[in-house]
Amino acid sequence: MNIDMSANNGSAIARDDIKTMPIIASFLIAGFIGLFSETALNMALQSIIGDFGIGETTVQWLTTGYLLTLGILVPVSGLILQWFTTRQLFITSLIFSIVGTVIAAIAPTFTILMIARVVQAVGTALLLPLMFNTILVLVPPQNRGKTMGLMGLVISFAPAVGPTISGLILKSLTWHWIFWISLPLLVVALVFGSFFMQNVTTPTKPKMDILSIILSTIGFGGIVYGFSSAGEGGGWGSHEVIIALVAGVLGLLLFSIRQLKMKQPVINLRAFQYPMFVLGLILVVIVMMVMLSSMILLPLYLQNVLALSTFTAGLLLLPGGLMNGLLSPIMGGLFDKFGPRWLVIPGLVLVIGALFGLSTIDLETSKGFIIGMLIVLMVGVSMIMMPAQTNGLNQLPPELYPDGTAIMNTLQQVAGAIGTAIAISLLSSGTKAYLSSPADPANPLNPLLAFTEGVHRSFIFAIIIAVIGLVLAFFVKRVKVEHN
Repeated sequence: MNIDMSANNGSAIARDDIKTMPIIASFLIAGFIGLFSETALNMALQSIIGDFGIGETTVQWLTTGYLLTLGILVPVSGLILQWFTTRQLFITSLIFSIVGTVIAAIAPTFTILMIARVVQAVGTALLLPLMFNTILVLVPPQNRGKTMGLMGLVISFAPAVGPTISGLILKSLTWHWIFWISLPLLVVALVFGSFFMQNVTTPTKPKMDILSIILSTIGFGGIVYGFSSAGEGGGWGSHEVIIALVAGVLGLLLFSIRQLKMKQPVINLRAFQYPMFVLGLILVVIVMMVMLSSMILLPLYLQNVLALSTFTAGLLLLPGGLMNGLLSPIMGGLFDKFGPRWLVIPGLVLVIGALFGLSTIDLETSKGFIIGMLIVLMVGVSMIMMPAQTNGLNQLPPELYPDGTAIMNTLQQVAGAIGTAIAISLLSSGTKAYLSSPADPANPLNPLLAFTEGVHRSFIFAIIIAVIGLVLAFFVKRVKVEHN
C-alpha cells in the first residue's frame, strides 16, 4: 500500500510496508471492549443505587459524566490527532480505559466510581476519532464502505450484548464484576495493539489556541450537560438547565466565529462547505436521536410496564442489536457497490415503520411483536448510519479528515444527549398528563397506562424526526472521490 497524502492538518506517512489489517484489528478489539463496558453498566444502576444509598438522579451522573467528558474532549480530537502519533494515542487511550476500569472495579464510594467513569470516557474520546481518521488515511475510498461496516459491527454488537451479559453477571455476582471481566480483554487489546499498531500520520503540531479550547469546552459541555440534566428530571424550566444551555449556545457561537477567523483553527469549519458531508452529518444525528431514544424507552417499558427482569429485558433487546451489528459489513459492501441513496431511503422507511409499530404498544403487546419491531428498526439503522457517514466523509479533502471525524463524533454524542433528554421529557409529561385526568380514576392499572401514554408520545416524536430524515435522504448523492 502506498499512502501519499500531505495536509495542513497533518500528513500521512508514505510507506509501502504498513500492515492495514492488524491495525484495523487492533481498533476492533479495543473499540469492542470499550463500548461493551459503556452499556453494560446501564443494567447495574439499580444495584449501584442500593449499594451506595443514592437516588436515581444521582446515579444518572454515571452516564451524564461520561457524555460530558466526550462532549468536551471529542471536539478537540482533531487537534490532538495532529499533535501525537497513532501509536501514542492508541496506547494512551487503552491506558486510560484500563485505569478507569480498575478504579471502577474497586470503587468503595460513588464518587470514586464517578471518577472512574470520567477516566474511561477519556480513553473512548481518544480512541473513536483516532479509529475513524486512521481508516480514512489507510483505506482507499472505493473500499471504505466494507471497512466502516466492520467498525459498525463492533460499534453496534458491543452495546447490544452489554446489557444481556451484565444481566447474566448480576444474577450471581456484584456489579463490580462487569469491570473485572472487561479488564483482561482491555489488557489483551493493549498488548495486541502495542505489537501491531503502526504510525500512519506524521504529527504537525499546529499551534494550540487556549481560548478556542475553553470556548469549545463551554459550548459542547454546556449543551450536553443542559440536555442531560433536563432529561434526568431537572426539567426544561430549571435555572440549572437554562443557564447550561444558554452558556452552551453562546460558547458555540463564539467558538465558531473564532474558528472562521483563525489561520489554524482547532476545528476547521470549512468541512461544512461540502454538502454531502453536511447532509450525511444531519442524517447521522437524526438516526442517533431516534436510536438512543428508543434504547432508553424500551428497557423502561419492559421493566416498568411488563414487569420483566433486567436479564429478560436485555435478552429481548439483544436480537435487534445483533442484527444491526451483523448487517453492518454487508451494508458496507453494498455501499461500495451501489452508493448511499439506495440504502438510506429504504432504511428510513423501515425505521419509520418500526417506530409506528412501537408507538402502538400497550399492556397487551406481545414480546414477539416488540422483538420484531426492534429488529426492523435496527435493520433500518444499519442501512442509514454507515452509508451516510462514509459518503459524507468521502467528500472531504484529506486535510479535513481530522476535522470531519471530530465534527461527526462530537455531534453524535450531542445528538445522543438531546434524543435521550427529549424522550425522557415526553415520557414524563405524557405520564403526568394521563394521571391528571384518567378515564377511570379507580382503575389500579392507571400508573401503567400513564407510563404507556408517555412512551407513545416519545415514539411519535421519533417518527417526526425520522420523516424529516426521509425527506432529506432524497437529496443524497454518491460522492465521486477525486483524491486517495
